[in-house]
Amino acid sequence: MEILLKEHDTKGFAIAQEHEKRAGIMSYSIAGPNLIIIDHTVVEPGYQGRDVGKQMLYKVVEMAREKKIKIIPLCPFAAAMFKKTEDIKDVL
Repeated sequence: MEILLKEHDTKGFAIAQEHEKRAGIMSYSIAGPNLIIIDHTVVEPGYQGRDVGKQMLYKVVEMAREKKIKIIPLCPFAAAMFKKTEDIKDVL
């Protein structure tokens, strides 16, 4: 599974691909120089149950750590993951 990050203006995306086919997408809004808001996560049918959402979230968290920015998880999936995963709460 390959996870790519793309940003354009005030929007960003983590895109999961396998064999050049989209497995999922996690979108976020760039709310300022130090803050992003994860607003939506979609995992394509056929890829559910394979931790695609988690892999995308970890890629966004990794980017947030590198840029020293914080994340607000508005998306229900991301919010649930932050609640139950201790090792990513440093970016909240």
